[in-house]
Amino acid sequence: MIYRKIKHSLPLLFCAFMLLFSPYSSMTAKAEEEEFNPGEYIMGHITDEHGWHITTFNDHHISIPLPVILFDNGQLVCFSSSKFHHGHQAYKGYALGFTEETDGSIVKLGGNYAEYTGEIDFSTMPAIDHVCKFDISITKNVCALLISIALLCWIFLSVAKKYKDGPLKAPKGMQSLLEPLILFIRDDVAIPSIGEDKYQKYFPYLLTLFFFILVNNLMGLIPIFPGGANLTGNIAVTAVLAIITFFITNISGSKHYWKDIFNAPGVPWWLKIPIPLMPMVEFIGVFTKPFVLMIRLFANITAGHIIVLGFIGLIFIFGTMSPAIGYAVSPVSIFFYLFMGLLELLVAFIQAFVFTLLSAIYIGMAIEEPHHEKLAN
Repeated sequence: MIYRKIKHSLPLLFCAFMLLFSPYSSMTAKAEEEEFNPGEYIMGHITDEHGWHITTFNDHHISIPLPVILFDNGQLVCFSSSKFHHGHQAYKGYALGFTEETDGSIVKLGGNYAEYTGEIDFSTMPAIDHVCKFDISITKNVCALLISIALLCWIFLSVAKKYKDGPLKAPKGMQSLLEPLILFIRDDVAIPSIGEDKYQKYFPYLLTLFFFILVNNLMGLIPIFPGGANLTGNIAVTAVLAIITFFITNISGSKHYWKDIFNAPGVPWWLKIPIPLMPMVEFIGVFTKPFVLMIRLFANITAGHIIVLGFIGLIFIFGTMSPAIGYAVSPVSIFFYLFMGLLELLVAFIQAFVFTLLSAIYIGMAIEEPHHEKLAN
């Protein structure tokens, strides 16, 4: 009987644990001290930062400091992000941007603050000499990227070693989890889109793309370290993935691919001469395809995080009106938070699949042979 009660209470305990140690828990103290700003709270959690915030306990911020690395005026400057004390202090004249124009950047203070170390008096608004343009600091997203790369390398190297040691043995453990996904990408994405005779060349890239997006999508759903970073919701990351697909597609493009762009068959001549209307449309399409890849992944992942944070924020929005209303809204908000969490879990797989599928389709269209050449072969 005791075992059964504990078993049935585990999901609730898990949810309580996740909410307690997640970034959402830091909202309670903040809401009691000052007026809750939902927009500032949401944007603060989906954007990058110089440090990994864990939680807030008794008004004390528990976080993991990350290294700040700058090239400023020809000099290499390195120090810990803890020197900024969550944006309230300066270190040797460097500070986190405290204006709308410099928010999120590291700035060099001017005047009497050029070499200042200590607390910043925002009422006097110290002068900013310049924004540090060459910033290669290890931010939260960069740290999450390194963690996901290390995790992927460990998973696939260990699985590859098991296949090498026993190629005829039945898969078990991590092998049994990954093998269906690998076969799915091969049989339902790579071969139908690229062709059975050419897919091997691009299959490693497609596998890397799928598992990189999937792992980082899943890690973004975990609100405690090492999860919680919005890596695939960062447009710089999705842009790099789209650019890689863009270069692979166009470098692999055949003569037939480029000919169809500048002289599309079946199109009336008056759409090509004297104004090359259709060639311009097709050429623009070369760039809009990776752009769509970039925006789709970024928008879907970011929107999911915003909705989840919005449901949690409702508790404190209503709580500022009346504590009783805040407590009444809490169960509803938590229910929708859990529902959106499950929906985001599904979206994590779907977005990894869609990005990989569209990349495979673009590559397949670029290397496709003309129909008469296929018949001759």
